[in-house]
Amino acid sequence: MADLEKLVEELSKLSVLEAAELVKMLEEKWGVSAAAPVAAVAAAPVAAAAAEPVEEKTEFDVVLKDAGPKKIETIKVIRQLTNLGLVEAKTMAETAGAKVLSGVGKEAANDAKAKLEAAGAVVEIV
Repeated sequence: MADLEKLVEELSKLSVLEAAELVKMLEEKWGVSAAAPVAAVAAAPVAAAAAEPVEEKTEFDVVLKDAGPKKIETIKVIRQLTNLGLVEAKTMAETAGAKVLSGVGKEAANDAKAKLEAAGAVVEIV
């Protein structure tokens, strides 16, 4: 049996004109008509819109999932990254899902994540 994932990937690379040509060739080979039902025709513009390139995300949030076993080290890193006071940084470390940094570049987000993980924290970049 053909690898369907690979087939879908290859078909996704076709232009609209190439896809129309493929439909004609398959209609001739199989002796069928590919007249689309109304629902399928309505979905066609959605498929064309999905083919447009997606803009790459430029702003990221660094979210603290868990302070980890070395909470004091995590608090120190939070203070370095955010310039928060001790009480605010401690509160942030104790709050699961707290945003340590918001709207930062990819490099800054990855750097912050690395520092927090080195301190034992569990971090996610969103």
